[in-house]
Amino acid sequence: MEKYNSLVVVGAQWGDEGKGKMTDYFAQKANMVVRFAGGDNAGHVINFNGQKHKVTIIPSGIFNKRVTNIIGNGCVVNLINLVKEFEIIKQSGVDYGNLLISDRVQLILPYHILIDEAQENERGDNKIGTTKRGIGPAYQDKVSRLGIRLGELGEENFKQRFKLVFDYQMKFLKNMFNIKSLNFEDTYKDLIEAYTKIKERVIDTDSFIESAIKEGKKVLFEGAQGALLDIDHGTYPYVTSSNTSANNASTGSGISHKLINSTMGVVKAYSTRVGAGAFPTELNNKIGDGIRERGNEYGSNTKRPRRIGWLDAVALKHAIRTSGIDSIFITLLDVLSGVDEINICVKYELDGKEINNLPSVNQKYERCQPIYLSNPGWKEDITKVTSFDQLPHAAKNYLKMIEKVCEIKISGFSVGPDREQTIILENIF
Repeated sequence: MEKYNSLVVVGAQWGDEGKGKMTDYFAQKANMVVRFAGGDNAGHVINFNGQKHKVTIIPSGIFNKRVTNIIGNGCVVNLINLVKEFEIIKQSGVDYGNLLISDRVQLILPYHILIDEAQENERGDNKIGTTKRGIGPAYQDKVSRLGIRLGELGEENFKQRFKLVFDYQMKFLKNMFNIKSLNFEDTYKDLIEAYTKIKERVIDTDSFIESAIKEGKKVLFEGAQGALLDIDHGTYPYVTSSNTSANNASTGSGISHKLINSTMGVVKAYSTRVGAGAFPTELNNKIGDGIRERGNEYGSNTKRPRRIGWLDAVALKHAIRTSGIDSIFITLLDVLSGVDEINICVKYELDGKEINNLPSVNQKYERCQPIYLSNPGWKEDITKVTSFDQLPHAAKNYLKMIEKVCEIKISGFSVGPDREQTIILENIF
């Protein structure tokens, strides 16, 4: 089988692992970056030249002017927010790359946001923790075949088609939640105005990506959220609404899986989680609070404080298997400096029995108790190290233990948010 220059970068935990940082890093060598899942609930923060930049739906390669960035068909797009985000990037003074959008992406529309809010409120004490940006309802409509594809907006009969769907959604909102109707003409006008600003960027990206890979160009696939939030293989029901695992890179971009060469999982040196759901290694103590503050563990979009826990190798191995991850990259290693003892969860105890797998039922997962291996911590500031050899002995041992427990190669680690604080141990792209 021919070897192509293609790499998938996915989060291997519950999101917020630093995928944007790593996509931006590898984008310095890439010709193309493809986002294949999720919506604008997935904020990626990128640091370079002493400045912080944020993207939500636009691929993280946008800050490299040589890179073509593609929003693939597996994504859902709020067109008005996309236009605003791209305008901010263009006005930032930073050189930016080209942006193309699949004509098959599904649109997030104003009624999706209203439905998302209403559904979450109806859950009462059992809230999922949605960002209320309309992501879930947009994917619901995709599956129900009520969705609107971006490519439809250029058709002559689009207004009539949109009116039929719009009227259905208004009836749903009124009958289910007693929510007042939106104005159709205003909604249609705002949508078309946004489309007019980006329509020259809307293409059949499937064949475009395939041609680039076969021509020998370097293509990077960027995931959103994390593998443990995958709708099929994550910690259901506290998951997102799309397939976030690396396996969706082909489906979500419209190419054969045979064109994808390797997959790298991005992993924090500890665990974090946003919203509800079981979290066996959670640290509701001063250690967790300290990690949160040092790691600035607050949502880049929502500013919600993230829940903090020790690294969970059981959950990580599940993500490695379901995503076919070839190597992992450890981020935020520097945040653990100053912690006296560092733990890794290697098994769970469930109802008096030791298990090595992630339960499929949340009620069982909530009863899991972590079984730890302990490691001595280190006191040294490691933010300026440039190689593995420069790390303190305890930090080296911690990385080696992760490799051993998870039975996977660590391809690199980071000791800070900047591009320059990235240490590569194995050239994978």
